[in-house]
Amino acid sequence: MFHGFWPFWLFWPFHGLLTLLLVVLVVVLLVRHRPVPLAYPAGTGTPTPGSSPAMARSEALAILESRYARGEIQRDEYLQKKTDLGG
Repeated sequence: MFHGFWPFWLFWPFHGLLTLLLVVLVVVLLVRHRPVPLAYPAGTGTPTPGSSPAMARSEALAILESRYARGEIQRDEYLQKKTDLGG
């Protein structure tokens, strides 16, 4: 009946527990090694824990410069916001 299974008969009572532990281990590893999000997730306006203020400021300046280059904002507004950002 259990010809190929005989070496594992000692582990049979723990099969459910071992399966549960394996599932928990996989979930923990997936959560622990998830990718770090960008500095400002879309629509939040607040930095994530993995970002530095300097990186966020340089991103904000790059966005500001691109808006000015596209003509979305005027020179006065551009200079004021650049001063506010410390650039």
